[in-house]
Amino acid sequence: MKSLEVDKHVNFLVKAATTRGFEWEMTEYLRMSGIYWSLTALDLLGQLDKLPREEMIAYVFSCLHENGGFSPAPNHYPTIIYTLSAIQVLVILKALDQLGEKKEKVIEFVKSLQNTDGSFIGSPDDDEEETDTRFSFCAVATLKLLNSLNAIDLDKTVQHIKACQNFDGAFGVRVGSESHAGQVFCCVGTLALLEKLDIVDQELLGWWLADRQLPCGGLNGRPMKKEDVCYSWWALSSLVMIKKSAWIDHKKLAEFILSAADEEMGGIADRPGDIPDPFHTLFGIAGLSLLQYNNNLELDISSSKENVKLKPIDPVLCLPSYLLHEK
Repeated sequence: MKSLEVDKHVNFLVKAATTRGFEWEMTEYLRMSGIYWSLTALDLLGQLDKLPREEMIAYVFSCLHENGGFSPAPNHYPTIIYTLSAIQVLVILKALDQLGEKKEKVIEFVKSLQNTDGSFIGSPDDDEEETDTRFSFCAVATLKLLNSLNAIDLDKTVQHIKACQNFDGAFGVRVGSESHAGQVFCCVGTLALLEKLDIVDQELLGWWLADRQLPCGGLNGRPMKKEDVCYSWWALSSLVMIKKSAWIDHKKLAEFILSAADEEMGGIADRPGDIPDPFHTLFGIAGLSLLQYNNNLELDISSSKENVKLKPIDPVLCLPSYLLHEK
């Protein structure tokens, strides 16, 4: 098995977060999440100090709107997705207390996005029918990190998630939508945060998730699709949450993740031979962390620094576990 080249991945992440150019300008619409991906990956690698803390905090608050939501960049519209990313960044940087009185605004923003059936829209300007189980997870995860879950109708939230479960045991974007591993993570994660995993047919869902592993070792998002490193998080973490991760081949999955790493510049791509990016780099490293700590898989980690060890990650909130233990 290839080794996890920490130094190369750190250099890749720092360069991606600090280099101004065409790619920087073209990815402005998702920058808040990009900061979260980079910071989380760096923290898992024990290199959080490689990015300027105060500059990152200032950026987060420059994206806070009067209604309590966060946007991906200044002068963009706030959404629940980037609001969660912003709160996650503040948790990683141990700056959540800097919200102060604005915390209540954020809570009200999240609360305002819930529909009467328990579903969530992504932004105050969205139509009530533009729901997505991603939004449900982002809303619940945000409130969980703010210790304010009771701000929303929890019973209806659970009822809506339950209604999105399909005959195969998996979940879709909304009621009646095709099952997808990304949506499985969102629905199972929401139920895990609300301590309602008992409503899931975990045996049936476990088989559907285990069937996502292909002969190459990688996981796909739905039947008949190619493997993708990001499902090393979405599908694997869901299996961990329902205690069925033993149903896949851990070693082959780790080998697949490591094979998608760029041996020269660092970073991890969606699959071997493609261009790496911070998104897949985080979820590849996060998947390796789950494999190491939840499945007792030994990883070869290479670094110029001594005693580097991949930190454990929370399978629901995708944050280094130590941060949540400190809360």
